Amino acid sequence: MTTSASTSTNTGTTTGASPITGASPTAGTTATTAPAVTAVTAVTAVTADDGPRVRRRQRRRGLTPGKPWPASRLVGPLLLIVLWAAASAAGQLDTGAIPAPWTVLRTGVNLWTDGTLTTDVLTSLERAAYGFAIGLTAGVVLALASGLTRSGEALIDGTVQLNRAIPTLGLIPLFILWLGIGETFKIAIIAIVVYIPIYLNTHAALSGIDHRFVELAEVQGLSKVQFIRQIVIPGALPGFFVGLRLGVTGSWLGLVVLEQINATSGLGYMMFQAQNYGQSDVILVGLLIYGVFGLLSDTVVRLIERRVLSWRRTLSS
Repeated sequence: MTTSASTSTNTGTTTGASPITGASPTAGTTATTAPAVTAVTAVTAVTADDGPRVRRRQRRRGLTPGKPWPASRLVGPLLLIVLWAAASAAGQLDTGAIPAPWTVLRTGVNLWTDGTLTTDVLTSLERAAYGFAIGLTAGVVLALASGLTRSGEALIDGTVQLNRAIPTLGLIPLFILWLGIGETFKIAIIAIVVYIPIYLNTHAALSGIDHRFVELAEVQGLSKVQFIRQIVIPGALPGFFVGLRLGVTGSWLGLVVLEQINATSGLGYMMFQAQNYGQSDVILVGLLIYGVFGLLSDTVVRLIERRVLSWRRTLSS
């Protein structure tokens, strides 16, 4: 009996319940370390699951163009000028056909000092401004009338498409017969060059508005004015700005041709006169001014577009 009790006591001490917790020491150790093992396993699992996800996120970030460079659109033109100067300095260009950049710059300064260039620039700006304003108004009004009503589309869209198929500069002889050879026909041709891209892009944007927005506006009971202000205008603005940029560029392209027809001033007239006298440096001065005006006007339109459409999240932004 004494031996059995002692054996039982020793067994209880070895394998019995703990005197403090009342549980087996081995079981208590397992119960304590199990949550830690589970947490480590969970963290490992989460980390393992997040690995492909992080890699996919990094891969998605790599598809974007990245942050825009400051004044990035000036890199290309400046590079061309650098190459032009390097080729001129190395004697690889015929100075009679393509003068050096410093020669063109000196000619431009002389023309500006004489007052000739100032008069020509102001005249060209005035013609371009009048033609652009008329073309902008006509393009927007016709696009709204054609895009919002079926009758307007039937009357306007086909006519504009026909006008687009006819070369605009080919209308010059007919417009001279109709309007004379003064300033009126020049402004009219510029207006036609401007209104066509504005109409086409604005009309395409209007036609591309999702019909679900129209249904939502009908359910909300919006009036015609509210529908145009809240649905039509925001939906058409991206296409409108594309057409506006094309119209601004088109006004300068048309102007350089029109100012060579019975004109007494303007950049095109200056270039035409320089052609008669073989002054290639004066011609390059006029071309560079046209290019600067085109780049500046396009930049201004881009800035306005970015401000007006700041609510959009696009690839470029």
